[in-house]
Amino acid sequence: MRASLLHPGGRMTVEHRPVPKPGSAEVLVRIGAVGVCGSDSHYLRHGRIGDHIVSEPIILGHEAGGVIVDVGDTVSRTRLGQRVSIEPQRPDMASRESRRGRYNLCPHMRFFATPPVDGALCEYVTIGETFAHEVPAEVSDEAAALCEPLSVAIAAIRKAEVGMGDSVLIAGAGPIGLLCAQVARASGVGRIVISEPDSLRRDMAVNFGATDVVEPGAGALPGGDVDAFVDASGVAAAVVAGVRSLRPAGRAVLVGMGADDMTLPTSVIQNREIVLTGVFRYANTWPTALSLIGSGRVDLDAMVTGRFDLDEVPAALDADRTPGSIKAIVYPGGVPESVRFESTSRDSSAWRPFVNPATHVDKEVQQ
Repeated sequence: MRASLLHPGGRMTVEHRPVPKPGSAEVLVRIGAVGVCGSDSHYLRHGRIGDHIVSEPIILGHEAGGVIVDVGDTVSRTRLGQRVSIEPQRPDMASRESRRGRYNLCPHMRFFATPPVDGALCEYVTIGETFAHEVPAEVSDEAAALCEPLSVAIAAIRKAEVGMGDSVLIAGAGPIGLLCAQVARASGVGRIVISEPDSLRRDMAVNFGATDVVEPGAGALPGGDVDAFVDASGVAAAVVAGVRSLRPAGRAVLVGMGADDMTLPTSVIQNREIVLTGVFRYANTWPTALSLIGSGRVDLDAMVTGRFDLDEVPAALDADRTPGSIKAIVYPGGVPESVRFESTSRDSSAWRPFVNPATHVDKEVQQ
């Protein structure tokens, strides 16, 4: 199979690798589409994220979907031909964290595209059968891939514990911030404020669920009156401003990756009894993600602003530097003619409204 490799020092090549064979409880997936994450671009530009260093060639990409083309000995052959979205995790299900249902925190986790584990910017991957989630026909290949960042947003809004009539401030109108806004809207949140310094992204945020859009430092941030704050920026100043925006007993959820340490307003946290927590990936989110997409309350297709083939991966990883870019998609098998010239500027204001607060998926999102 063909695979895109990042080498130490930032060089990228397309090479041939053996097609992997599924283990007894695994499936082999022919990759249809792969979303580009900021972490992929970071590895290209900096060669590391924290303690994870690109010290040997690695296949990037962890937002992926495709079709099951082979199965292991213990997997039903009825799964052959299924379209799936890949949850790119290989936890030790016997670990204490996994047994508690928090498998995302498993200390023995092997996660796609995190050195030394290869990812999905290639033609085939294997994954445990329970982490290959069947997608319905109405979910596009691109949306199947983008279930992964949507899962981050679901995990964040769950941690924020907001629901019908509540208010939330989101710092950052990048892909995760925009997805958090969509999930918040699907949860019935009444006021969704997005803080973003870039004027073009502020304009886009209105089409992705924001009821108010503000520029940081412009004096327009709500002071002490929002129920929850979600940081999707990693910027220390944004975190401090967000914590100060919370009403008593509000919740602050840190999603964006920034500095290892920052100074926080501890007196505000103590005196208002603010709950401060983080989000590390996700657990048990894919059923909710697929329900939100299928019901039309989250639109992932509208977030795609660039499409590339495997030979164009370097350009895909740099697409985030293009003004107006939200999500780049790589097609390892080549960009299909059906989407090659498709407009990526569709009007997101046509989404179906949130009308039924009693449905199962709404309860899941609010948990």
